[in-house]
Amino acid sequence: MVLRLLEVKNVGKYFPLRRGLLSRDYVKAVDGVSFYIEEGECFGVVGESGCGKTTLGRLILRLIEPTFGEVYYRGENIYKLKGKKLKEFRKRAQMIFQDPFSSLNPRMTVFQIVMEGPLAHGIDVGDPEEFVVNLLESVGLKREHLYRYPHEFSGGQKQRIAIARALALKPEFLVLDEPTSALDVSVQAAILNMLKEFQKKYRLTYMFISHDLGVVKYMSDRIAVMYLGKFVEIAESEELFEKPLHPYAQMLLSAIPIPDPRLARKRRRIRIYGEPESPVNPPPNCRFAKRCPFAMNVCFTHEPPLIEYEKGHYVACWLYYSE
Repeated sequence: MVLRLLEVKNVGKYFPLRRGLLSRDYVKAVDGVSFYIEEGECFGVVGESGCGKTTLGRLILRLIEPTFGEVYYRGENIYKLKGKKLKEFRKRAQMIFQDPFSSLNPRMTVFQIVMEGPLAHGIDVGDPEEFVVNLLESVGLKREHLYRYPHEFSGGQKQRIAIARALALKPEFLVLDEPTSALDVSVQAAILNMLKEFQKKYRLTYMFISHDLGVVKYMSDRIAVMYLGKFVEIAESEELFEKPLHPYAQMLLSAIPIPDPRLARKRRRIRIYGEPESPVNPPPNCRFAKRCPFAMNVCFTHEPPLIEYEKGHYVACWLYYSE
């Protein structure tokens, strides 16, 4: 029986934006998102920059507090955890950040960086030096790197250190926030393969955040498409790529480069014009309506709910809604 490790219920995060003495607007970075992640799967979240992917990742790890909503981890609401229970959650759930250049403390050696978590949680690792060396070797680094500082490493090596730091606490859930976007293509492949290997070896559950559809497809079992703070489609990875329903998902998939020019010419390209709505107090209708080539009158007056159109395939679009 597959268990739901994480369940997110109507989570939102509004950042206040002051305009004048009396008025206050809000940047609605995440606006009422609900989903679940099953134990052992990789759940991908894809969308363009600024859609709220990273904010969502931080919310479900309680790195920032929500404006509203609930997140349940193994049945417990993480926003109500305190003391030892909160500390235990911090140990179980870790995050690997997008930028390896800013996520590592430049004043600490690799040994100090990797050991910081176990020391903070009072974990007995035996011989600390051997413990860190074993972790470094598992991510492709060597003993000679133990007492070097972050500035002495390349971007790919820094991200390997960040992965070793996350694994030092023996977590069961990892949020991967675009872990390869700042790396060269050849290094990206090595890091992604390593993450897939670790998922099987340590039985990890991932939430993989990216704007690269090819990478998300390679890593994920299910994929959610995010647009301006909301999920517009959720489906199995293969299902989404073979049969995208939402016009925005269709646009994203039609923009993926095809190496063969003959196949590229045959593909139907969906072109979207205009700019996205502002995340500052967006209108209470479909946020993609102004850019959608299939928009109807109802799209400009009411927001479509996220419905299960087919088994396991959810979409928020009036084209697929019926009473």
